[in-house]
Amino acid sequence: MDVLWFIPTHGDGRYLGTSEGGRATSHAYMRQVAQAVDDLGYVGALLPTGSSCEDAWLVARSMIPVTKRMKFLVALRPGLMSPTLAARMTATFDRLSGGRLMINVVTGGDPVEMAADGLHLDHDARYDLTDEFLAIWRRVMEGDKVDFAGEHLRVEGAKLLIPGVQQPHPPLYFGGSSPAAQRVAAKHVDLYLTWGEPPAQVAEKIRSVRRLAEAEGRTMRFGIRLHVVVRETAQKAWDAAESLISRLDEATVARAQAVFARMDSHGQARMRLLHNGDRKNLEISPNLWAGVGLVRGGAGTALVGDVDTVAARIEEYRELGIDTFIFSGYPHLEEAYRTAELLFPKLEMEPAESALVGGPAGPGSFTGEILANHERPELAKARAAG
Repeated sequence: MDVLWFIPTHGDGRYLGTSEGGRATSHAYMRQVAQAVDDLGYVGALLPTGSSCEDAWLVARSMIPVTKRMKFLVALRPGLMSPTLAARMTATFDRLSGGRLMINVVTGGDPVEMAADGLHLDHDARYDLTDEFLAIWRRVMEGDKVDFAGEHLRVEGAKLLIPGVQQPHPPLYFGGSSPAAQRVAAKHVDLYLTWGEPPAQVAEKIRSVRRLAEAEGRTMRFGIRLHVVVRETAQKAWDAAESLISRLDEATVARAQAVFARMDSHGQARMRLLHNGDRKNLEISPNLWAGVGLVRGGAGTALVGDVDTVAARIEEYRELGIDTFIFSGYPHLEEAYRTAELLFPKLEMEPAESALVGGPAGPGSFTGEILANHERPELAKARAAG
């Protein structure tokens, strides 16, 4: 089981839809989140992409020297970059990071944003382009000299002179709910991602993609992208979830939903249908809460509950075939710690060096605050028990 976190390059805070309690999207803050991910034992972190975000490649590159273990899940954008340029970027980052790159293939689902970036193709045509892009990119990464002439892309003598660390290439992650997207996933990628839909809907997606992959003679791993609100008790968790949307008014929700409605992303449409903009019916499946999706695009659901309950819900997704979980929470720095402290022991995650999730971080370190300026807390606990 792999657990990743999220670096909020498009903003962070304590409440959705308002600047109240907001965080500056500074390099210093993003570095804090990345170093927490690195220390706590997460496999790595997803960096989002799009016109509302700081550039994921540049942010990730700046985090290489301040982290040791974490991997960076960074987007390639078919139609916005050439596949050969993308191959060189991939190989360079992979070398500079010592093999700590994972690739998130993002076709895009907002025609308005795509047009602003110069891409004027309809939904299915964008996935046809993605298919051609990945056909070229994969062969170039594998060391071939590539001549390719497709409907959208053409290269002659494409070649990667300096390979990356991971061979034949870093793992490919990909999300997309439409039939066109699933066909591309089945042909090319290593791990298919879904947003946090109810388990029955996720199971249906997995069955569909698995059948398509088998027809291509391939196997596929599966992952899920979710927010998480986990606390010591269920009441505290649901109070925290409600607090997150407590500053939202109906006009703000309506404006956000109007933007989502213009998108041709099947995944975004599925997110919208989970709640239809109605905050009265946000628990769409046991402990699966759609409140984040009232104003946030993309992943709009969260697992909410006490530690045992959230761990049980995660296990339900694991039983469907999910082996990778990309979590986030608001604010991302504090929730990275809280999630690791509370959930990792329940999930039997391999301990990191950090004292928070697995024991001493180094000689002389300890967990908790010295008791009365006199005694290490674990010794005090042992004395009380003995």
